[in-house]
Amino acid sequence: MPRTDPMRIFDRRLLRLRRDRAAATVGRVAPVLDAAAALLLDRLDDTTRRFSRALDIGGRGAVAPLLRARGIPLVVSMDLSPRMAARAGGLAVAGDEEWLPFAPESFDLVVASLSLHWVNDLPGALVQIRRCLRPDGLFLASLPGFGALQPLREALAAAESTLRGGVSPRISPFPELADLAGLLQRAGFALPVADREVLPLRYRTPMALLRDLQAAGEGNAVLARDPRIPPRALLPMALGHLEGAGEEGLAMPLPLLVMTGWAPHESQSRPARPGSADRRLAEALGTVERGAGEGTGRPRSGGSA
Repeated sequence: MPRTDPMRIFDRRLLRLRRDRAAATVGRVAPVLDAAAALLLDRLDDTTRRFSRALDIGGRGAVAPLLRARGIPLVVSMDLSPRMAARAGGLAVAGDEEWLPFAPESFDLVVASLSLHWVNDLPGALVQIRRCLRPDGLFLASLPGFGALQPLREALAAAESTLRGGVSPRISPFPELADLAGLLQRAGFALPVADREVLPLRYRTPMALLRDLQAAGEGNAVLARDPRIPPRALLPMALGHLEGAGEEGLAMPLPLLVMTGWAPHESQSRPARPGSADRRLAEALGTVERGAGEGTGRPRSGGSA
């Protein structure tokens, strides 16, 4: 049997085809994409840095107009799907996040809003993004985080387990916040920060949620998905688990993990070299410095009694 590459989680060809089709329907979810893009680009208000060349990765027409509205002269939009890239207007490039088609130091700002969760090799993609940034260039990205679509995941799993006695992956795995700052640092970014936001989404019916996922090109593209035609009763049973949302509709909050990192530059602040302080901490605090365990009535090493 052929050996599978453990680094390949997603079917990128299928993803491109679905995004091609979704280029005609993605306008239906524009409010969600616009809200996520605005939330991400609000981070630009925290810096006085002026940007002149920006790359929008996978923004699906929501990011590029906001970048141009901020006065950035050159904005390039890239997407795995040529049709989706063209939705942003202006300069559009069909390209793969896993093989960025840009020379080193091509941009001083790279923005990836709700797109990098389909990348097989996220650490490798981050390295490429850092290389295409000029020194002191900024990278901003948001990804759906762990817990996204969890009610739908659980409903599908419960229905499939009942019908087939087992469960196959029907929703993509999502990263956890604790992993992202470390990935930025490994990729060579300076001042890496990862934090979490939430978009409070709500749907009138479970079927409306499924229609939005399809319209956005967010169908299941996991390589390990079950290739068989799903049982006819699967969706009705799963959606039945999600019914009973009441008059307020079905709550489906979208956790967004936001990554911020800078391409290294000599002007950036750096942590002080260990041992370089010219004043002792005890002196600064106006207290007496003691050795470990001294005067505390406790042993120097830990342990249970």
